Amino acid sequence: MKRIYLKIGTALMATMLFLGCQKNVLDKVPLDSFSDQLVWKDMKLAEAFADFQYSILPNPGHYWDKLSNRTWALSSACDEAFNRFDDYNASIMNSGSLTPDNLNNFDIWDETYKRIQDCNLFLSKIDAVPGDDATRNRLKAEITYLRAYGYFKLVSDYGGVPLVKQPFDLNSKFETPRSTFEDCVAFIVAECDAAAAVLPVNYGSGSANLGRATKAAAMALKSRVLLYAASPQWNTTDNADKWKQASDAAKAIIDLPQYQLFTGGYENLFTVWNSEILMARMGNKKYQWSSFQGAEMFLAPCGFHGWSSFAPSQNLVDAFGTADGKDITDPTSGYNPQKPYENRDPRFYSDIIFDGRPYGRPDFFKDRYTAGHSNVAEMYEGGLDSQQGWDTWNASLTRYSFRKYQDTTFNFNVETQTNKFWVISRLGEIYLNYAEAQYHLGNSDVARHYLDLLRQRTGIAGTLPGSLTGAALLAKIQNERQVELCLEGHRYYDVRRWKIADITENKPLGGVKIVKNADGSKTYTYMKVQDRVFKPQHYLLPIPREEIRRTNMPQNPGYN
Repeated sequence: MKRIYLKIGTALMATMLFLGCQKNVLDKVPLDSFSDQLVWKDMKLAEAFADFQYSILPNPGHYWDKLSNRTWALSSACDEAFNRFDDYNASIMNSGSLTPDNLNNFDIWDETYKRIQDCNLFLSKIDAVPGDDATRNRLKAEITYLRAYGYFKLVSDYGGVPLVKQPFDLNSKFETPRSTFEDCVAFIVAECDAAAAVLPVNYGSGSANLGRATKAAAMALKSRVLLYAASPQWNTTDNADKWKQASDAAKAIIDLPQYQLFTGGYENLFTVWNSEILMARMGNKKYQWSSFQGAEMFLAPCGFHGWSSFAPSQNLVDAFGTADGKDITDPTSGYNPQKPYENRDPRFYSDIIFDGRPYGRPDFFKDRYTAGHSNVAEMYEGGLDSQQGWDTWNASLTRYSFRKYQDTTFNFNVETQTNKFWVISRLGEIYLNYAEAQYHLGNSDVARHYLDLLRQRTGIAGTLPGSLTGAALLAKIQNERQVELCLEGHRYYDVRRWKIADITENKPLGGVKIVKNADGSKTYTYMKVQDRVFKPQHYLLPIPREEIRRTNMPQNPGYN
C-alpha cells in the first residue's frame, strides 16, 4: 500500500494566537509562557485550543493569503463569477493550466492537515484534563465534527486521502496510508454520527454559543457528504442504496422541529441569524483590521466605492428564471433580452446588483447625489458604476455585482464591517439534497414538492407541473441549486460531482455591455468576459508536488 508523509503544524503557536482575544485566560500567565503541559492541565486553556480549531471552517472575511478559506474564491473558480484581481489564483484553474506546482492560494492540503493534527492532539489529551465532564464531552464532540469537516474538504478536492486519526509526535514515522474515497466517507459519516449523539440540537438566537457545532451541524455535514458519495462522480453504477442513504440523512434534518425555512425577507437570510441556519462560521468586527475584510467593501459596485471583486457572470444571471418560475429559455416566459431585468425570479432582485437597481441607503452615498446621480446602480457605459465611472479600477467587467451577503444597514465606507457569519449549512440546502436524492430513487413527485417549497417561500407562484420528469426534472433540480445556493460555495463542487463541469466550465464566462441611448432607452449586448478551459483531470485537484516528491505516492489522474 502506498504511504504518505504529512507535515505537522505547531499546535501551541496557534493556540497562543487565539488566546490573544481571551482576557479571562490572560490573567493567569504571560502569553508567551503557555507550555504543552500547562494547556492540558487547564480546561479553559484546552477549550481555547479547541476554539481555535474552528478556523478549519469557511470564514466570512476576505483573506487573500488564507489558504484554507475559499468561501468567495469558489465562485470565481466556476461559472458563477469573475474575480478581476485573481485573489486566490482561480485564473490558473480557469485557463486550464493547473499543475501540482501552481495551486498556490487555492491549495488547502497543508493547512487542513495542520488543523486535523491539532484535532487529533486535542482528542488524545482532553480526557486527562481536570474539569467537568459536560464541558469535556461537548468539546470532544465539537472537535470530532471539525475534524470530519476537515476531511470532507480534503476528499471533495482530492478524492481519497490519508486518514490520520492519532496525533504525530517527534517519535512518529510521519506516515499513513492513503485511504479510498469510500473509506473516507465512512469515517466522516461515523464522526458526524458520534458528534450528533452528544451535541445539542441548536442554540437559541441570543446565545453566546452561536457558531458552535450542534447536532444539526453534524447531521448537515453527513447529508452533504452522502449526497456527494451518491453522485455520478463517485457512484458510477448509480447504486440506489447510496441515494437512499443520502435521502435518509436529509430527511432526518427536515424532521427536526427546531428548524424552518426563513420567510423574513430572502436577503436577510444571510445577515440575520434565523431558524433556517444549521451551521455558520461567526465573524466579529472587533478583530477585523479594516472594512476591507467585509463583504460590503469587496462586493459593492465601484460607483459606491466598492471593489466588485467577485462579480456575477451572465451565466449565473441567465440561470434565474422569471417571476412565474419559468426558465428564460421558455418561449412562453415573456423574457426579453432587451428588457432583461423585468419580471424575474424574486431571488434575482435579492442576490444581484444590476443596472437600474437601487443599492443601500441614500444617506450613505451623498457624493453620488451631489454629482447629480442617486443610489441607483449605473452599469451602462459612462455610468458611475462602469469602466468610465468612479474608481474605474474596481469596475465590474461583467456589469453586475452581488447583493447577496451584504448588510446595507451600515455605511461600509465609514465603519468596519458588521458582525456577520458565513452560512455553512442551512435548511434550504437540505431540501435540495432531499429533492435530488428522491429524484434518483424514482420519487419525482416528492422532488418537485420540495423544490416548490423553496420557490414559493421567495414568492414564485404555483407549482412545478406533474409532467416535469426525467432529464428535464434533473435539470430543474440542478438549476434550483445554482440559483438558491449561489455564492455559498456549492456550485464549484456541484458541477464536478454531477460530472457536467466539462460542459459548464468549458464555456466562456459572460457579461453584458449596456449603452444608454439618446432617448433614454438602453441597448444590451451580451459579451465574453473570459475564456474558460476545463480538462478531464480538473474534476479533482492535483496533490501538491512537494507532497509527491516526499512520498513517491501516485498523483491524481492526469497530473503526472
